[in-house]
Amino acid sequence: MKIASIIGARPQFIKCAPVSRELRKEHEEILVHTGQHYDHGMSEVFFEELAIPKPDYNLGIGSGSHGHQTGAMLGAIEDVLEKEKPDVVLVYGDTNSTLAGALAAAKLHVPVAHVEAGLRSFDRRMPEEVNRVLTDHASDLLFCPTETAVRNLAAEGISEGVFLVGDVMCDAMNYNRAVAEERSRILEEVGVRPGEYFVVTVHRPSNTDSRENMCAILSALGEAERPVVFPVHPRTRKHLSEHGLLAEMPENVRVVEPLGYLDMLHLMAHTEKILTDSGGVQKEAYMLGVPCITLRENTEWVETVEAGWNVLVGAERGRIADAIRHFSPGSRQNEIFGNGNASILIGKILARFKSARSG
Repeated sequence: MKIASIIGARPQFIKCAPVSRELRKEHEEILVHTGQHYDHGMSEVFFEELAIPKPDYNLGIGSGSHGHQTGAMLGAIEDVLEKEKPDVVLVYGDTNSTLAGALAAAKLHVPVAHVEAGLRSFDRRMPEEVNRVLTDHASDLLFCPTETAVRNLAAEGISEGVFLVGDVMCDAMNYNRAVAEERSRILEEVGVRPGEYFVVTVHRPSNTDSRENMCAILSALGEAERPVVFPVHPRTRKHLSEHGLLAEMPENVRVVEPLGYLDMLHLMAHTEKILTDSGGVQKEAYMLGVPCITLRENTEWVETVEAGWNVLVGAERGRIADAIRHFSPGSRQNEIFGNGNASILIGKILARFKSARSG
């Protein structure tokens, strides 16, 4: 069976690694990198650390507005699919690469399989939410990470081809956690001690594009009685510079370049709390047993909030500062993201799908 896997952004590289490893045991995989994340710190380092095979195609699309970027990807992916003629196109998550891959396949009548299907924040102002909904409705196989995701699809009338497999990021974490502990020296490099610092990531336009929001976030971080390690996304750095905030960074905030997966995993595993507007980081925080403060008013990972390990504070200085001081989970964790065998289940379902179509 020939499977074309479409990836393009940091979270997709992480999700792809365990799935690709499993698929290549029995199937032929064509790996297509759209180029959505393209510099070394956001792309190549993940392929190196996670032992992801070199992409068969690197489309080199790069950055741009949502419409231009998605349109450029759509045409380029279509060309690849017409040449390769895969049996299935596999897409991940909720980026423009996800939607472009799904649309290109659907228009060529190639079955679409969506890893991380069924997530909903119910905020259509978020580009990711639009990408999720459209991708799910174009997909033939929907691999859900949680029971909530399955219910979300059912509420939209999608029940065929839906599979609860667990979360592939749990697979990636289980596979790499010991390696990160052994190899990473990031704590020594940034000068922090386990349990005595915070980690923050900010990349969503709703925060980065607003000087008011970034000022509120940084002001709250400045009140933290701990060092704060801030790996800065290239786009975030650009906006911080434009807002004149790089020069006004609080003394306790340590700005560092984007980190590879192993360093980031190690940094998150030993922090006191994580502050983020990233969906993937919210989930990783829960898997690592670290309290998460989410710099958004909503989340697609509602299970983490319901479990008491994640709190939504938006971009309000007072709410952020209060959560830094006082937020503490009040319950034990459950395996809401599965037990780390999602990639195996995905491989088996794809094999059955091929057999059913050819039989």
